[in-house]
Amino acid sequence: MKKRFSEEQIIGFLKEADGGMPVVELCRKHGFSNASYYKWKAKFGGMDVSDGAGRGEQENSKLKRLLADALLDNAALKDVVSRK
Repeated sequence: MKKRFSEEQIIGFLKEADGGMPVVELCRKHGFSNASYYKWKAKFGGMDVSDGAGRGEQENSKLKRLLADALLDNAALKDVVSRK
């Protein structure tokens, strides 16, 4: 599913609402629903744009390390099995 708004844009919308813009007006201006606003607020509330940008990269590097460890374990097990 393609996301219509990036995390940076969503955090920007939340900052606008924190600045005093009514939620209804914000939703109408940017073209999303009230439900989307409150869902995003629960997920991204209190974050800065810099927090949102680095989060994906941190998760990606963690997953790459986990994959490398799993591949190494798999290769070691194959080596042990082939010796028998």
